[in-house]
Amino acid sequence: MSKRYDIREDYAGWTVFDIFTGHPVVIMEVAQVGLEIQDALDLADLLERTALKGDRRLHQ
Repeated sequence: MSKRYDIREDYAGWTVFDIFTGHPVVIMEVAQVGLEIQDALDLADLLERTALKGDRRLHQ
């Protein structure tokens, strides 16, 4: 299975984005941009693990 989430540097820090769409991840109407690198890495990892388990709660 291919990876779905990754991070990239943005103007204010790091963005967690959906590799399939190229768009930033949005959680509770907040785009996940401008994050500290460790927060971005942790969030991308969490999203990846929940996607692999089929949990769609964070993927809406």
